[in-house]
Amino acid sequence: MTENQWKQLVRVVQGEAVKPLPVGFIIDSPWLPGWSGISIVDYFASEQMWFEANLKAVRRFPDVIFLPGFWSEYGMCTEPSAFGSKCVFHENDLPFADKIIETPQQMTSLRKPDVKTDGLLPFALKRLQHARKAIEKEGHAIKFAVARGPLNIASFLMGATEFMIALKESPQESHAMLNTITDFLCDWIKLQKETIPSIEGVFLLDDLAGFLGEEDFVEFATPYLKKSFSAVDSKVRFFHNDAGGLVCAPHLAGIGVNLFNFSFQHGMKEMLDKTGGKVCLLGNIPPRDVLASGKPDDVRKGVKAMFEGVSDPRRIIASCGGGMSQNTPTENIETFVEAVRLLSF
Repeated sequence: MTENQWKQLVRVVQGEAVKPLPVGFIIDSPWLPGWSGISIVDYFASEQMWFEANLKAVRRFPDVIFLPGFWSEYGMCTEPSAFGSKCVFHENDLPFADKIIETPQQMTSLRKPDVKTDGLLPFALKRLQHARKAIEKEGHAIKFAVARGPLNIASFLMGATEFMIALKESPQESHAMLNTITDFLCDWIKLQKETIPSIEGVFLLDDLAGFLGEEDFVEFATPYLKKSFSAVDSKVRFFHNDAGGLVCAPHLAGIGVNLFNFSFQHGMKEMLDKTGGKVCLLGNIPPRDVLASGKPDDVRKGVKAMFEGVSDPRRIIASCGGGMSQNTPTENIETFVEAVRLLSF
């Protein structure tokens, strides 16, 4: 993102009124390759194609804050690969990481990877290092250290259903695994910041945390998310969880989160109430059924519906309830930006 966009983002997170209302989207491998006319595997395999796809987006929509901005990732494989998961890549489908843990004993014996050498991490970081000068020449900067969250990683290493069962049947072993994963995440976030000093924010994605009940969230999510977000000093602590649950909302401020991307299943007014107005919200038009698949008029209606009952737009960035979906057309994004610009409060 540009320096002006970063400053604007920080102002909104801090609760300042910004006009016009900012628009921001999470963009990565589900949307960018197809939109830019390349295959998913080419997007991962070619630094040049990856850079050009991201550059095309920021040039085409200069008034949109793209988050995290020039995201170097390999889908859900980035972090699990460091633990030894076999990663399966397809030409035009999202990659998948095979699970490696099947027993409680394996949970306790999980070894912390070396973030400088293991899995796909060196390639993700080198991509940013190689592209950094070109990114900055375009007036943009790398502002976020990015990682999947601790429960999300655990669900790939063990399987989502199996891990959820383990939280109940093997809590001690679950804590042991989450401790190892969180220590790894702190190392990974610190390395990103040390390598690229322009980083001033932390972005964690963890949908699995949204499937927990209140008691389990407090025990198994809160301490590990808080520790991960605290790995480095940061102005923006951005959390993505678009699971259809409200369990995390009241705890976000305590965890340290000050920017939250949540599910379209929850209204903006409802989420403002649940977070106590202490957290900046990024959302929440349906990303697939409206922004990607709807007609422009559906998008306009969706934008209007987003803000029903909202009288104070501070700490709000207009977006979709999740990341940008595959096949989201340019026309609908333009319609969304224009509809937000016409809002009046």
